[in-house]
Amino acid sequence: MKLSALQNQLQSLSNIQFQLPDGQQVPEHFHITEAGLTTKRFIDCGGTFRTEKTINMQVWVAEDVDHRLTPTKLLGILKKAEPLYQEEDLEVEVEYQESTISRYGLTFENGVFRFEPKFTDCLAKDHCGIPENQMPQKKETSTTTSCTPGGGCC
Repeated sequence: MKLSALQNQLQSLSNIQFQLPDGQQVPEHFHITEAGLTTKRFIDCGGTFRTEKTINMQVWVAEDVDHRLTPTKLLGILKKAEPLYQEEDLEVEVEYQESTISRYGLTFENGVFRFEPKFTDCLAKDHCGIPENQMPQKKETSTTTSCTPGGGCC
């Protein structure tokens, strides 16, 4: 979701609801502790230099269960951060604390902002011999605690 879409949706809401990918709701007493621009400059495995920019919001849940962030207040936070992204209509990413900081994309459906999982990808598939439409396989976790010679685990 781009910043303009987030702002448009917020203008039509009376309250903000966030939903995690597993369907659980983020507690209503969340805070937005950061809003700003994240710039990532890197080189991919094919040797191409790249820059990615996103607008980032950190969603944090504290013990103050009476806290409620209104859509108007969130619009105000985003307005204060505008000098950072200089009117660029960038994708919005959300950080949320789980077992570690998780980063999500954002979508909106039926009055709820949904955190969408993000995935790693090879950006130079043509250099690596990988078909363009191939998605990486989810890693299986092993219950084996030791490694055997030739077993491929170490």
